[in-house]
Amino acid sequence: MAESSKEEGAVCVTGGSGFIGSWLVHLLLQRGYTVHATVKDLKDEKETKHLEALEGAESRLCLFQIDLLDYDSLMAAINRTIGVFHLASPCIVDKVEDPERELLDPAIKGTINVLKAAKECGVRRVVVTSSISAIIPSRYWPADVIKGEDCWTDVDYCKQKGIWYPASKTLAEKAAWEFAKENGLDVVVVNPGTVMGPIFPPTINASMLMLLRLLQGCTEIYEDYFMGSVHVKDVALAHILVYENLSASGRHLCVEAISHYGDFAAKVAELYPEYKVPRFPKDTQPGLLRAKNASKKLIDMGLQFISMEQIIRDSIESLKSKGYIS
Repeated sequence: MAESSKEEGAVCVTGGSGFIGSWLVHLLLQRGYTVHATVKDLKDEKETKHLEALEGAESRLCLFQIDLLDYDSLMAAINRTIGVFHLASPCIVDKVEDPERELLDPAIKGTINVLKAAKECGVRRVVVTSSISAIIPSRYWPADVIKGEDCWTDVDYCKQKGIWYPASKTLAEKAAWEFAKENGLDVVVVNPGTVMGPIFPPTINASMLMLLRLLQGCTEIYEDYFMGSVHVKDVALAHILVYENLSASGRHLCVEAISHYGDFAAKVAELYPEYKVPRFPKDTQPGLLRAKNASKKLIDMGLQFISMEQIIRDSIESLKSKGYIS
């Protein structure tokens, strides 16, 4: 009997094996949830082993193999859950050969498939992981106004410049809001900045790779991709907060502060002078106004953001312990 009452409260995490996904699964298990986590390949230990090792996984974690474009595989994972966290979406900030196949289809069609399955399974609330990449680049935003939840990425600009990741996140989030409205599904969104911190998976994600490259002397300024950093634990907590807080609605910017990549790089150089961190101009993100308590909606829900300094320390210590740097 106890088992079924727990089962009634099960939640599904798509992209459960990823950087944010594993942290979210970890915190949900800690809180006593039963979790259905999705992976791309059940036979790949790089996707499953770190999840199976989490405390509580043995009794309350079920892994499901899915393809975002295969509706039936999603139905199997979402069936018998009351909440869904949709994190699975490709994150590629390097050059993309086939944007439709590599980024746009999995992001947009994948999101719609997840929401359809959630609706069909009677899920109470879906938390969609969007990104600051659905907020910037936004070239027509007034220069004297801080960017926030009411700001949207300029998709035409993205297409012109061939930057497909922000286009994919923006179109997927817009599709989610449209679906929610048309179908009466309760959807809330989290828009994290550049996510860093301790790594659970054996592989490295795009934003930690950015830090690794910076330590190795990379001079890329991520002009159209950076709006501020955030600790991976805070991102996972933000998902749980907006899921459990019934009054939560709309988008939730999730950064410790709105800052420039140059600010971040300067702090890395100050804390770790032993690495060859390049010097950058002060304003690497033209027109981006800095702001301390930019993520006000989440702060008002009780989230106390980990500082940039601590994010950097935790990230670099993790890169060291995983052998990416010495």
